[in-house]
Amino acid sequence: MSLEKAREYLKKYGLEDKIMEFPVSSATVEEAAKAINCKEEEIVKTLSFIVDDKPILIAVAGDTKIDNSKYKAEFHTKAKMIPFDSVEELIGHAVGGVCPFGVNENVDVYLDNSLKRFNIVYPACGSSNSAVKLSLDELEKTSNFKKWIDVCIVI
Repeated sequence: MSLEKAREYLKKYGLEDKIMEFPVSSATVEEAAKAINCKEEEIVKTLSFIVDDKPILIAVAGDTKIDNSKYKAEFHTKAKMIPFDSVEELIGHAVGGVCPFGVNENVDVYLDNSLKRFNIVYPACGSSNSAVKLSLDELEKTSNFKKWIDVCIVI
């Protein structure tokens, strides 16, 4: 199970106690913010794309969307999201629980500058009814991110 995979991964950092499980769905930004009782922008959306036939993840703030021109400038290609039914196989987590840790080895993770506004953020934790409360430093450490990028606009 993906939640257990994420839990085991976070245990390496001593952060497994920060995982929250909910009796309701937290699969969308709106649902997650309600379940956690935080602002939607503090939710981390972890978006999955294909770049050069390789899966990547971009963790972004909950109140943003991908800006196609910024994305193309960063990755030198048009934004192509991974099809819904291929996300779990390629990333290691299913849609609704995709998070930037405990992912398949070949997945590069990027963090979007939109997250830098916050001290605390809430990414999913491998299932559609979980999240983890992390400082930005903890997110950086646990995500093994490749680099900070600027590919979003606030909506």
